[in-house]
Amino acid sequence: MGVYEKLKTFGLELPAPPPRGGLYAPVRQAGNMLYVSGQGPTEEGKPLFTGKLGREISIEQGQAAARRCVLNGLAALHAYLGDLDRIAGVIKVLGFVASAPGFNSQPMVINGGSQLLIDLFGEQGWHARSAIGTNELPGDIPVEIEFIFELKQP
Repeated sequence: MGVYEKLKTFGLELPAPPPRGGLYAPVRQAGNMLYVSGQGPTEEGKPLFTGKLGREISIEQGQAAARRCVLNGLAALHAYLGDLDRIAGVIKVLGFVASAPGFNSQPMVINGGSQLLIDLFGEQGWHARSAIGTNELPGDIPVEIEFIFELKQP
């Protein structure tokens, strides 16, 4: 079963690709590696969540935000490639979590996005990962995630 069928199975669909928020490429390709710029939990350029984990945002809300970051990343990748089934696997995820003082469950938050990637890509969805706490993210979003994917060889 391909990525698009799995999305439907989970009751999900790709959103419109997020608008560019600065001077960068949403996706950059080097050989068979695809680097997806940091994605926030937004819809039509507006944050779906704002605040800090451990203060305004619960771990469950943070996990939902991380899932939305993944969907936005896949939307950017789909806009670039035209077909997510061309992806060989997920190589690396770098997640940033806006954290209130004393909050140290960043890996649990990013697990929300990691689980979705594993659900969609199966064994090839397992990835190297970092989950970093930070004091601020753009627009007061609670989570931002960037990705590295591998493209299938022709």
